[in-house]
Amino acid sequence: MREVRALLDGWQDGARARVSLWQRGSYVRTVRGWKATSARETRGHRFEHAAWKINKSFPHRSQLCVEVTGHDRMPCVTIKR
Repeated sequence: MREVRALLDGWQDGARARVSLWQRGSYVRTVRGWKATSARETRGHRFEHAAWKINKSFPHRSQLCVEVTGHDRMPCVTIKR
């Protein structure tokens, strides 16, 4: 995994995000800590953006998840080898 990016629809002042590792539905550890998002606009569409350089390997079937302050849902990607 080289990079993790998170996009949040709309502008939200003070939004922060972090990346964590999960295995079998259980939290393992924080991969990258809290980072402030930056507001962007493309063709009239406004969103918050955050990106982290990772350059690490993770176990098969583990998940990298992004947590954003103020949101209940946590999008994840499953690692497959």
